[in-house]
Amino acid sequence: MKIRLGVFFGGRSVEHEVSVISALQACRSLNKDKYEVIPVYITKDTEFYIGENVGKIEAYRNIPALLKESERVLPVGNNGTVELLHYPMKKFGNNVAAVIDAVLPIVHGTNVEDGALQGYLQTLGVPYAGCDVLSSAVGMDKYVMKCVFADNGIPVLPGTVINIKEFTRAQDEVAARIESRTRYPVIVKPVNLGSSVGIRKAKDRGELLDALDYAFTFAMKVLVENAITELKEINCAVLGDYEHAEASECEEPLANDEILSYQDKYVGGTKSSGGKSGMASLKRKIPADITPEQREEVRTMAVKAFQALGCGGVARIDFMLDKSDGRIYLNEINTIPGSLAFYLWEAAGLHYTDMLDRLVELALKRARENKSISFSFDTNILENASFGGSKGAKGGKL
Repeated sequence: MKIRLGVFFGGRSVEHEVSVISALQACRSLNKDKYEVIPVYITKDTEFYIGENVGKIEAYRNIPALLKESERVLPVGNNGTVELLHYPMKKFGNNVAAVIDAVLPIVHGTNVEDGALQGYLQTLGVPYAGCDVLSSAVGMDKYVMKCVFADNGIPVLPGTVINIKEFTRAQDEVAARIESRTRYPVIVKPVNLGSSVGIRKAKDRGELLDALDYAFTFAMKVLVENAITELKEINCAVLGDYEHAEASECEEPLANDEILSYQDKYVGGTKSSGGKSGMASLKRKIPADITPEQREEVRTMAVKAFQALGCGGVARIDFMLDKSDGRIYLNEINTIPGSLAFYLWEAAGLHYTDMLDRLVELALKRARENKSISFSFDTNILENASFGGSKGAKGGKL
């Protein structure tokens, strides 16, 4: 019997379009002999849609038209599965449009990748692939993840966090505080976004204030850290869970500018690929041009970081190599990387279809383990509960 696998994608995120590409890539690569694949598109208004064309990339050239010919549904948990109910519901007849046994969330950015969707799926009680709520949330916050990594002995660059209220109230004071803790040039980036959205480099105070102003259009908090002037970027993916995890081959992404941009990652290869390649279209060296010792250091550190955050499924960890002294720093983790970093696994000999099987297996394993945990505690605390009368009581206790 096939597993009814819901592939959830989209959502209220600036990385919405990237999610569509990543998810539909996966839908094409899933083993149809094992899975009944049900693509579930989440609009930017957080509405859920299914339909014949929801799984076709060409349909997203005109999303309003796609929604008109698709069916809006409401996910409802039912004893370990999710029923997708017609919305609005019919007065008569069956309202179940589809049933899902497990979910493969392929979403990027805030409101979806940051634990929000994972929490929703966990509340529904359905097995889902990838990181859990906590590791998703920590992995999305660039400052919090730095703190966890530093506490686990993983080298990271120090950073300063600024919130939008501080910046609006006293821009020069904020700039002075940053300058007292770091040196130019600096990198300014939203604290909870990926895909290089909102990132700029600043070489003096004027550029710093401009970069902060730009970053605050995408987030309420911004991280500022030293820029490595002789930088080589190295990425490595990890697949597994708390019990066992393994690292992929390493890559060296190639940027057209000092910072690897959104265009570098997702737009550069779309003319020849029809917009279907996602991160696979990025210019890169695989394997990365690093020494065997540096490769081993990156791969070991990647697994350590993955398990320090309690991650599951597949994640991509991005590193910075300072060519001036050879030191390697962990930059950030991507808990649901673009294109699921399948190209790094294929370079390591693991086909995308087999990698997707592993993700589903890990999701079902976690669901089995969670069943052994008790989420209730027998107590009679409500037996005599009272608020002390209709008006309440000053000293009333539950």
